Amino acid sequence: MGRTRVNTFVLSAGGTAGHLYPAQALAGELMRRGEKIVVMTDARFKNYQMAFPGAAIETVPSAAFSDRTFVRLLAAPFEIAGGIVMSLIKLARIRPAAVVGFGGYPSVPVMLAAIATRIPTAILTPDALLGRANRLVMNQVNLIAANLPLVRYVPKDMSRVVYTGNPMRPEVVVLADAPYDTPTTNGTLRLLVFGGSQGAHIFSDIVPAAIALLAPDMRSRLDVVQQCRAEDIDAVRAAYRASGVKAELATFFGDLPTRMARAHLVVARSGAGTVSELALIGRPAILVPLPHALDDNQTPNADALANAGGGWRIRQSELTPQKLAAMLTDAFSAPDRLAQRAQAARSIAKRDGTARVADAVQSLARVA
Repeated sequence: MGRTRVNTFVLSAGGTAGHLYPAQALAGELMRRGEKIVVMTDARFKNYQMAFPGAAIETVPSAAFSDRTFVRLLAAPFEIAGGIVMSLIKLARIRPAAVVGFGGYPSVPVMLAAIATRIPTAILTPDALLGRANRLVMNQVNLIAANLPLVRYVPKDMSRVVYTGNPMRPEVVVLADAPYDTPTTNGTLRLLVFGGSQGAHIFSDIVPAAIALLAPDMRSRLDVVQQCRAEDIDAVRAAYRASGVKAELATFFGDLPTRMARAHLVVARSGAGTVSELALIGRPAILVPLPHALDDNQTPNADALANAGGGWRIRQSELTPQKLAAMLTDAFSAPDRLAQRAQAARSIAKRDGTARVADAVQSLARVA
């Protein structure tokens, strides 16, 4: 019996959590299947060797067109061209079976080089709205692995879209069956608040003020876990102390998925990773899309969960202490409906998203 062919897959991603976590999950799954992984990104992401144990790391030049001076904007096309040339050289040496892009500007030169040399290509879109880097190549790639129903920007050939779900970290997947602990009469009410990897200043202002407006009997039952920016944490701690509310505050929680599973209700932004994890774990949430996100890409994510009955979406411009206090009161006053929303959140989850994406990517592998 012949030896099973080992393929090399190139993964190309930016450095944000929304790009990094799905790439990590897919890399781990493909390596468990015996495949080799090469991660291609730009030189700014120094931690990639630690993030992808067992994978080879290659760097290529890249450039973004946002937040740049006029001179750097003029230089950007030349930087991208240099990245394409370097990618062509490296891909010719690596000879991958397929190249997978996860979005972010570092993926652009790699994907363009792979398309030009007719290497099978795929992109992953965790958001309901394709990001700008992915939109540049969506009509040239062989496969689009989508997490949520696509809105606004779609490829000309929708047959290339496969709804796989989002590759999820193992520490999230193990919580998929964690039962929802419906709040009991006079029992503790566990509220989790976080705003992405860097926190959200608006939550530091609004959430403590909203909680101070709650009825005393509800406020006394609250157990709050909140991520705060370093510059906000002292003020938030003082506000909760003044309200007599039990609160655990930190700038970062390394065990956020576990804390999500313990929560009765979550207040958060609506990045693709957050919405995917809320859905898989099955927790109701009040989602506040980041208002300045490129192309308002967080709103469709929030709508996907809210429309399924798994939570609520509110614009940041409408988020006042009074409005949030009313929402919290309504939610915690109807624990059975909270439990129903937890179950509804699970309805949009694909717990085998990592395996589905790996299957789809392996299907692209070229025959020797």
